[in-house]
Amino acid sequence: MFIDFRGRGISSAFYFWRCLNISTKELQINEEIHDKEVRVISNTGEQLGIMSAAEALKLAEQSNFDLVKIAPQAKPPVCKIMDYGKYRFEQAKREKEAKKNQRIVETKEIRLSLNIDTHDFETKVGHATKFLKAGNKVKVSIRFRGREMAHPEHGLVTMQNFAEACQEYGIIEKPAKLEGRSMLMFLATKPNK
Repeated sequence: MFIDFRGRGISSAFYFWRCLNISTKELQINEEIHDKEVRVISNTGEQLGIMSAAEALKLAEQSNFDLVKIAPQAKPPVCKIMDYGKYRFEQAKREKEAKKNQRIVETKEIRLSLNIDTHDFETKVGHATKFLKAGNKVKVSIRFRGREMAHPEHGLVTMQNFAEACQEYGIIEKPAKLEGRSMLMFLATKPNK
């Protein structure tokens, strides 16, 4: 037994039935369509006109197809006669193809120190260029410790040198900015010409 927002008890069967209906909102097909009048489109794409849902369902059954409500918000709702199984298969295929072609851009972080040595600096630049070549964004940060906070300009110089070293593959998306005890800068890949 669950309690609704008014404090009344509701059965668990009603609660789960209600949640499942909301979460699996699909297109209405065949007998699920209860509208009085619908605009019908044939499987070839031609307009068949406005008719009752029962007549449209008979037409769909005669041609061995399904009646699918494709535009429920229209006045009257638009239904199409089609092979619903084939439609769902093609839709899933399109979604899978779109997901495959999608490129997710990640943000990689490089941490520098104020007193970084040249070889360490070059190693960090190498990592950053590798990330930028792969199409990711790079977040460069310097953490100021103790008395280093008295000279944030040294951190700014280090950031500018880092950006210049990476300028072949990346551009500055957000310039270096001091936030608390950290200085942050964001680099993004150069747009292809």
